[in-house]
Amino acid sequence: MAKKFVRAVFPGSFDPITNGHLDVIERGIKLFDELIIAVGRSPVKNQLFTPEERVQMIDELISQRSMPGVSVESFEGLTVEYAAEKKADVILRGLRSLTDVQYEFQLAMTNRAVAGIETVFVMTSEQYGFTSSTLIREVASLGGNISNLIPENIYNRLQQRLKKDQRPQTQDRSLGS
Repeated sequence: MAKKFVRAVFPGSFDPITNGHLDVIERGIKLFDELIIAVGRSPVKNQLFTPEERVQMIDELISQRSMPGVSVESFEGLTVEYAAEKKADVILRGLRSLTDVQYEFQLAMTNRAVAGIETVFVMTSEQYGFTSSTLIREVASLGGNISNLIPENIYNRLQQRLKKDQRPQTQDRSLGS
């Protein structure tokens, strides 16, 4: 019996991509023949990097780490529609905590009911169980050191973006007793 070719889609905002994301990607590619990192365009989320910038940064990481079978592109709309367009067999999702399990379980059940696509979950490594792109953006914007949570080239780009986006702060000149 011939082995079936399995294509997976790993969707997310990846703003920025974290070491936790990379952990899921590196373990996911061992499970699938092809893995498409799908950078979503979200009109709701306040994003630091454009989808094009995120695709470029992830593409650089894939090249640096020599990840055959992994590609990256951006998409707009429903993940299940994108997965169907790409003829993906499964959606790959990373799990960090029990909170993720609740949300991801509901999403996976909906995706299966709506589009008939299965979801495969990979637990992230313990050292990344608390990280999220949102938390990393917040800590970095407040001057915290997040260099061990994201790849070096992403860290450098994040630092450049935050410096560029900083506005001169005015002193509080209010009079009071």
